[in-house]
Amino acid sequence: MLHYQEAITPYPVAAGPKRQQVETMFNRIAPTYDRLNHSLSLGIDRRWRRKAIDALRPFEPETILDIATGTGDFAILAAQQLDPARIIGVDISEGMMDVAREKVKAAGLESTIFFMKDDSTDLSFDDETFDAVTVAYGARNFDDLEAGLSEMCRVLVKGGHLMLVELTTPPRAPMKQLFHFYAHTLMPLIGRIVSHDDSAYTYLPRTMAAFPQAEVLVPLLRHCGFSDVQFKRFTFGLSTMYLATK
Repeated sequence: MLHYQEAITPYPVAAGPKRQQVETMFNRIAPTYDRLNHSLSLGIDRRWRRKAIDALRPFEPETILDIATGTGDFAILAAQQLDPARIIGVDISEGMMDVAREKVKAAGLESTIFFMKDDSTDLSFDDETFDAVTVAYGARNFDDLEAGLSEMCRVLVKGGHLMLVELTTPPRAPMKQLFHFYAHTLMPLIGRIVSHDDSAYTYLPRTMAAFPQAEVLVPLLRHCGFSDVQFKRFTFGLSTMYLATK
């Protein structure tokens, strides 16, 4: 199931392994990432993040690990809405985290949110360290999705929660056909003009199409050690939220 996902890379195979290519891509597009991302989603991604964080609110997590933290949007919103003691954001792209650090400083959250470079498929934290693990729109970039999910489960305390939000392909017409046109025609064109990276925004729709959809991801989450797995689709299936308990 994961084989096809590993084959999708931003650049030609000669450019190196997927992890290295993804790191290079995000370092390149980091300066324009926030502006372009919010524009391409028409700002709807902010609402998706808020709904995902609201779903964690009843559990009152004190320690949160935000994987593939990128420019820190999810970590910052989680700090503001959940008031945890500590959030650690990890990513393979220092360029993205440099942007995140500036945003955290501007928000006055430097005593709550910290960033470090780490590999999502081989995390450097001890077992049962965090009350919650979050990953928003980054799981499709993993080298090995099963390894990444297993690592998330390992670092969660027993009874802790995983919140995973990912872009997905709408399952039904006519939104499915409309999104296909948008993702494969308009998105790459706008992305190329703004980010000056010819590959980044053709890579995105390909990973969305390849990422396991809800009915496929749920059994994989259970296989990786999670129970009570629930999912909810947002905006005709453009994004899907998964909440799972260790």
